[in-house]
Amino acid sequence: MDKVNKRIVLVTGATGGLGTAMCKQLNKDGFHVIANYRDKSKAEAWQKKMKDEDIHIDLYEADVTNYDSVGTMIKKIEEEVGIIDVLVNNAGITRDGRFAKMSKDDWDAVISSNLTSVFNCTRHVINSMINQQFGRIINISSVNGQRGQFGQANYSAAKAGMHGFTKTLAMEVAKYGITVNTISPGYIATDMVMAVPEKVREQIVAQIPMGRLGGTHEVAYLVSFLASDKTNFITGANYSINGGQHVY
Repeated sequence: MDKVNKRIVLVTGATGGLGTAMCKQLNKDGFHVIANYRDKSKAEAWQKKMKDEDIHIDLYEADVTNYDSVGTMIKKIEEEVGIIDVLVNNAGITRDGRFAKMSKDDWDAVISSNLTSVFNCTRHVINSMINQQFGRIINISSVNGQRGQFGQANYSAAKAGMHGFTKTLAMEVAKYGITVNTISPGYIATDMVMAVPEKVREQIVAQIPMGRLGGTHEVAYLVSFLASDKTNFITGANYSINGGQHVY
């Protein structure tokens, strides 16, 4: 896959439901896709599944919560593949619980995985993007970063933090041909959501005007759209994709 012909895109949190859909769509749309992973055995099994579907995706290991680990990964990618043109900050976890009972460990883990990781990854790619006068930063937030959610003070804070990061960085790098945008999905039919008891799922769907969960492919299509060369004038924006569950 020649860099001349393909934009290089790095997706963090690539082996989950949303990440997988993103990688597939980006590959279909002609990007050279690199998947970041932390669990080697899971990632290799995932890569094999992709190959069985005739989808080639490179794997590179790093703990996105660790600044130096990310730096080592980015350097290796630049040496072996090329400069990263598009970064999709998709990695994240949840550690839900009422704030009055939330542990410091659960707070730190979510902020580190969902927000500090965005700094770590973006910081290590931004100067190369500036030098080549092109780049796309796409941050995957959440509807709960916009409206809040009971039991998710840590998660909502991290996802809301993405918006401030996006808006400020967008202003700083616009003149270099780099766009920075956020996507805020609502409830999407990932394996995690589908594992929720059916009665609870029905209660969630009842709150969505469209009357259904979102598809991972719908979020992936939006990611690929924002990653394209044709979206040069879209920056500092937040795209809600929640079926009308939260509008403002």
